[in-house]
Amino acid sequence: MLQTLLHWIERENRSLVIGISGHDAAGKTTFTKQLAEQLSGEVEVLNTDTYIMSANIRNYTIVPFTYEGASYTSKMTACHPGAHYVAALERDIAMRKSDETKTKINPYYAQHDLPQKRRITIVEGMTVAFANAELFDVRLYFYTDRETAFQRRASSGENGDELKASYDNDRMQYELFMHPYSEQFDVVMKSTIDQPWIVEKNMLV
Repeated sequence: MLQTLLHWIERENRSLVIGISGHDAAGKTTFTKQLAEQLSGEVEVLNTDTYIMSANIRNYTIVPFTYEGASYTSKMTACHPGAHYVAALERDIAMRKSDETKTKINPYYAQHDLPQKRRITIVEGMTVAFANAELFDVRLYFYTDRETAFQRRASSGENGDELKASYDNDRMQYELFMHPYSEQFDVVMKSTIDQPWIVEKNMLV
């Protein structure tokens, strides 16, 4: 998929904004790094972690939902669109698409200058899933199945019982509130324990 995207970028031969999103160690960050390395000096990468509410806020935000016929009331996870400063990200992407060579990104809690404008801007992170698709020239979504996601998280060494409870809440909110947005992406990549990066959808060809 990396070579396909690089060929598409070469064919377009213009300024581009590429969105890369996903969840549960599905490979989006690895793919982003590989893409940025291939594009070298042409690219700047904007990570959207600063557009996610802190865990301190999410822990006090309760979300009611129904999953497989059962009702739940749990703290909000980063899989919920309400946990993201989406409007701030959309504003900053629009500014990067303008003719200005230097703009500010300014969520109320983190202000800094963006680097000199490059031909390619990669916006990588969960918030991309909830942002207006029209702001991007192409968007890629990475995800993995429940078993693979749990095994990868368990390898971090977290306590088993606490990990299971936390993971179950996170996965339910992911499947309900975030994964449906993958249908709006141009490219969808799935990874499993046995096979990384299976192309499920590719609108670039």
